[in-house]
Amino acid sequence: MSDERYLTFALGKGRLARRTMELFEEIGITCEEMKDKESRKLIFVNEAMKLRFFLAKGPDVPTYVEYGAADIGVVGRDTILEENRNVYEVLDLGYGKCRMCVCGPASARELLQHHERIRVASKYPDIARDYFYNKKHQTVDIIKLNGSVELGPLVELSDVIVDIVETGSTLRENGLEVLEEVCPLSARMIVNPVSMQMENARIQKLVADIRNRLENGW
Repeated sequence: MSDERYLTFALGKGRLARRTMELFEEIGITCEEMKDKESRKLIFVNEAMKLRFFLAKGPDVPTYVEYGAADIGVVGRDTILEENRNVYEVLDLGYGKCRMCVCGPASARELLQHHERIRVASKYPDIARDYFYNKKHQTVDIIKLNGSVELGPLVELSDVIVDIVETGSTLRENGLEVLEEVCPLSARMIVNPVSMQMENARIQKLVADIRNRLENGW
């Protein structure tokens, strides 16, 4: 690998980062510093391979990558779509699978079919707006929430919600259901456009190694 500069990775905190480092280990990329649970470090380094890693909140990962603070990021596709940053999406890592859906009570299905003006609550206002305005051509009022969006229809704040669905158990427990699917989601690898030019060989090799590992049943 090149000795000229470090390749820096921004990883979404939590399960995503742990899964990503497990995948990286499968292709020979390790970072022992990250395994120290007591460490207060914010940046972890593999000196031999000239690699740096740091953990960030999901919505911040595309920002670090767009501005070049990180060459490469790993984050959910929901975050990439919502943040809409100037980055290259280079690889679907295949884990963290779920769906972005329009959900609500069964009675709201008719409102979606007849393109009535409705209120939509979501943590993802840009994704919701794009879906309703550009794909369904339906005029809606978007209400941004940060907490449990399932509350929206229950307290009559909104007619439906747009949110991530994994198992659907929370919806069912609250008398809600999936009404329409917006898009499938999973963890994705993103790259800074300038880094893609400056470190093309290193990044392309990394992507090829990961793709090969995924295709061989990791």
